[in-house]
Amino acid sequence: MKSNFSDLHYSEAGAEVLYSKEEIFKSQVLVKIAPPTSEEIDLMQADQILISPLQLPVLKDDYLEKLKKKKITALAMEYLQSEDGSYPIVRIMSEIAGMCSVLTAAEYLNNTREGGRGLLLGGVSGVPPAKIVILGAGVVAESAIKIAIGLGASIRVFDNDITKLMRLQNAVGRHLHTSSINPVYLAYQLTSADVVIGAIHSKSGRAPIIVTEEMVSKMKDGAVIIDVSIDQGGCFETSQMTTLDDPSFIKHGVIHYCVPNIASKVSRTASLAVSNIITPLLLKMGTSQNFDNILYENAGIRHGCYTYKGCITNEYLSRRFGMKYTSLDLLMTSKL
Repeated sequence: MKSNFSDLHYSEAGAEVLYSKEEIFKSQVLVKIAPPTSEEIDLMQADQILISPLQLPVLKDDYLEKLKKKKITALAMEYLQSEDGSYPIVRIMSEIAGMCSVLTAAEYLNNTREGGRGLLLGGVSGVPPAKIVILGAGVVAESAIKIAIGLGASIRVFDNDITKLMRLQNAVGRHLHTSSINPVYLAYQLTSADVVIGAIHSKSGRAPIIVTEEMVSKMKDGAVIIDVSIDQGGCFETSQMTTLDDPSFIKHGVIHYCVPNIASKVSRTASLAVSNIITPLLLKMGTSQNFDNILYENAGIRHGCYTYKGCITNEYLSRRFGMKYTSLDLLMTSKL
């Protein structure tokens, strides 16, 4: 998806514009908004640094094997932490994703040609508004709720962290219908939901499946599921990763929108937001004589590192693919 930045913009900022992928992949540090393909990893050089999303649903063991073989140090954008323990890229992308999820749901809900119910999200005088169920009480939920309230929708929020639910009500500034994730009550609410937004984030691995296929099968025909958690595998049992070229599918009569990195729908805004976070890291890398020093001094960057010079340093990935796990903290201690 084009972000409307021209080559001239980059060259005037001091960048060298290359037209050969082979030349680009000789760079010491590679920053990609999507994980490199298997063919692109073949073009990479030994001991390079890769910064990109991980996108667990499409991750295969040969991807990790190739990174190991070339001794690539790979950082997952979504697992980079700030000093306060938050995830800055996840947070800013979540803000965008929350807004996009409600606007996208509104588009599908009123579009009968795409299988929607022909409903206006906020309703009108004499016609009740659509009902939105949101799974997760994090940043995605907060942004989604603000848009949904502005459009006049009826909202239900589920999360097992009561503190998060309390914080969410304070942030929104009004009383919300909230609940812990009780499967029986959740299933009841889903039967009358017009839109369900899945926004469950895992700190280290796959997002948990909250909504079973049986629950989906009992939802209304033409209802809409927006699985923002698809980047981490999805929190609906019926979710399957889609693309912006073919973003949705229908299962059990329910429209599923499962595009990873939903923020890419607004590519220019997303690019600027990611740049605001990644650029300081790149500048720090540029002024350091040794990237290992940055890893050693910054626990948040270490948290995002999943391969380091031939080692798998993410415990979840090592278990998932049956590969040997090596603690990055121990590696840093032994090297410095």
